[in-house]
Amino acid sequence: MNILSISNLSKMGREKPLFQEVTFGLNEGAKAAIIGRNGTGKSTLLNVIAGVLPADDGQVIINKLSGVSYLPQNPEFDGENTIREHIFKSESPKLKIINEYEDLCEKMGDGLTNGQQSRFDALTLEMDKGNLWNYESQIRSILGTLGINDLSRKMNTLSGGMVKKVALAQVLVEDTKLLLLDEPTNHLDIQTIYWLQNYLHDTKRTVLMVTHDRYFLDAVCNNIYELARYHLKLYEGNYSTYLEKKEIEAEIEENTERRIESVLRFERDWLRRGPCARGTKAKARIQRDMQLINREKFAKDKGFQFEVAGRRLGGKILELHGISKNYQKGFAEGESLPLATTAGAFSATPSTGTPRNAPVLKDFSYTFSKGEKIGIFGGNGSGKSTLLNIITGNLLPDSGEVVKGENTFFGYYQQNPVFKDLSMTVLDYIKEAADVVEMNDGRTLSAGLFLKQFGFEGKIQHSMLSTLSGGERKRVFLVRLLISNPNFLILDEPTNDFDIFTMNILEQFLLGYKGCLLIVSHDRYFMDKIADTMFIMEEDGSVSGFVGKCSEYLDYLEEQKITNDSSDSNETRSNPVSQDLSPSGSLPTPATPPKPRKKTFKEQKEFEKLEAEIMELEERKSVLESEMASSDYAAAQKAGEEYKSVEEKLSADYARWEELAELG
Repeated sequence: MNILSISNLSKMGREKPLFQEVTFGLNEGAKAAIIGRNGTGKSTLLNVIAGVLPADDGQVIINKLSGVSYLPQNPEFDGENTIREHIFKSESPKLKIINEYEDLCEKMGDGLTNGQQSRFDALTLEMDKGNLWNYESQIRSILGTLGINDLSRKMNTLSGGMVKKVALAQVLVEDTKLLLLDEPTNHLDIQTIYWLQNYLHDTKRTVLMVTHDRYFLDAVCNNIYELARYHLKLYEGNYSTYLEKKEIEAEIEENTERRIESVLRFERDWLRRGPCARGTKAKARIQRDMQLINREKFAKDKGFQFEVAGRRLGGKILELHGISKNYQKGFAEGESLPLATTAGAFSATPSTGTPRNAPVLKDFSYTFSKGEKIGIFGGNGSGKSTLLNIITGNLLPDSGEVVKGENTFFGYYQQNPVFKDLSMTVLDYIKEAADVVEMNDGRTLSAGLFLKQFGFEGKIQHSMLSTLSGGERKRVFLVRLLISNPNFLILDEPTNDFDIFTMNILEQFLLGYKGCLLIVSHDRYFMDKIADTMFIMEEDGSVSGFVGKCSEYLDYLEEQKITNDSSDSNETRSNPVSQDLSPSGSLPTPATPPKPRKKTFKEQKEFEKLEAEIMELEERKSVLESEMASSDYAAAQKAGEEYKSVEEKLSADYARWEELAELG
């Protein structure tokens, strides 16, 4: 069944078209994404499809029986509404019944009036008649997985991240067949993104989304639409297939361009000779040549790879000694609360919900080494940003000490960067950090040319910061941060609001970065590519280490979950709510033999130290063997005694090395 039909859709931007003559359609169950550079009109196109903005030309037809749910990048809400009122504001008859039923369930503890009891009985019959129990269970699962437990909270008390979760919950619970999602993974933690990925993959609903999360695109989408040069082009398959097809396409276009230029070499000579254009053939030839000369020329997207000249790091870089931080808080967003167990109600206020002194960081110590690239993993509210703010001195710990090396120079990218003077132009803001950027290979780039590589071309360089969009401000803040040449780079959610092309530029820079790097990001592809070690923010405020990629840690968590689920499978099967809340979005699978556990952070450091020590001992052993052959008896005897002790040490080191090597 056709769900969405779009015909010849066009929309003008401020100075030029955003898109022209866009035509495509989606059938039931299709999963598609729109990708493209920032500013090409992806969000505008979704807004037009959703009916939020009018089109300049063309039409959008949505199947009358399907209904549409739209998640914008920045959801709008009435601050005085409760979460319940916002989520259940749909006109869907099914949702109205479920909402009223759950509302009465929550009032049962105080006792229902005769009228309320009669209405509750009638709603129970309607739930039976409409077969709504499974739908209600799905809604409960979605809310619980997103950490939305107290539906009585006012929308104006929520953080930006929690507002996005509530808005996401609203579109997921609605009884519609078409989902329009604009950056649905922004502000979600990695585990929630993993759940959403599986939910969208398995749902029978039609999905059209804009996202820069490349793993998400690969796992969910079967069609990629690229918005470029004002037009939308379809690439069938997931994101990996799109990349393969783009490579082939670029090669074909490059060869075509080469052939055209070869032809034009002769034609330009002919035109320079001033041919007589009276004849029909000559006129046609001149017209054809002018069309070729004025054609839109193919330009291969080479990206921008760079390394700024490095700032030297000292022997002491950064030391954390027993860092602790507590916050007074109740059950705020991001905390995992138990669902109510009475009468199927979505939530209940726990008796322990009074403010408490909760540890966000507990006695964390670490000494940073040169060249480390560490990702920070944890759920929303787990203390990731708190740790970064303590390290950079923006927040004082309750106890412990931060010792920074004399030559350590921080570059801190914050989620919501602050600009002191929004009346400055983009170019002046960058020039304030550096007029000329010195590259690691000796080249220099002017501030304007450097800006151009990040998509700030032409008039926008002379625009005031106040006129930029939120995403553009974040991008210009990143540019200034990179050219300030920090040797300890701290990035807090740098991937929000950046397109895939900007992400590629940033990744190439970070792969060649010689300083220390700390990253918080929900983008698994980005984390996997850059970070090789993880700080894990535990629920009790402690910080543990994991040597490996973010995806490897998620696999480890999944293995642990399967093992735990299989050990109490009888209890799990008797509790449908627990099954609904499975992070993978599906019921627990049968137990499989667990893989060998991976090395802990401490064990990996020990393993690396052993490897270096064994090499040194082997070299020393060779030297001692030569000395033992000396004609000097005393020297040979001394070498023999040391040789024996080196062999004993090597034997012990090899035994421990083999033990650690067997771990993943």
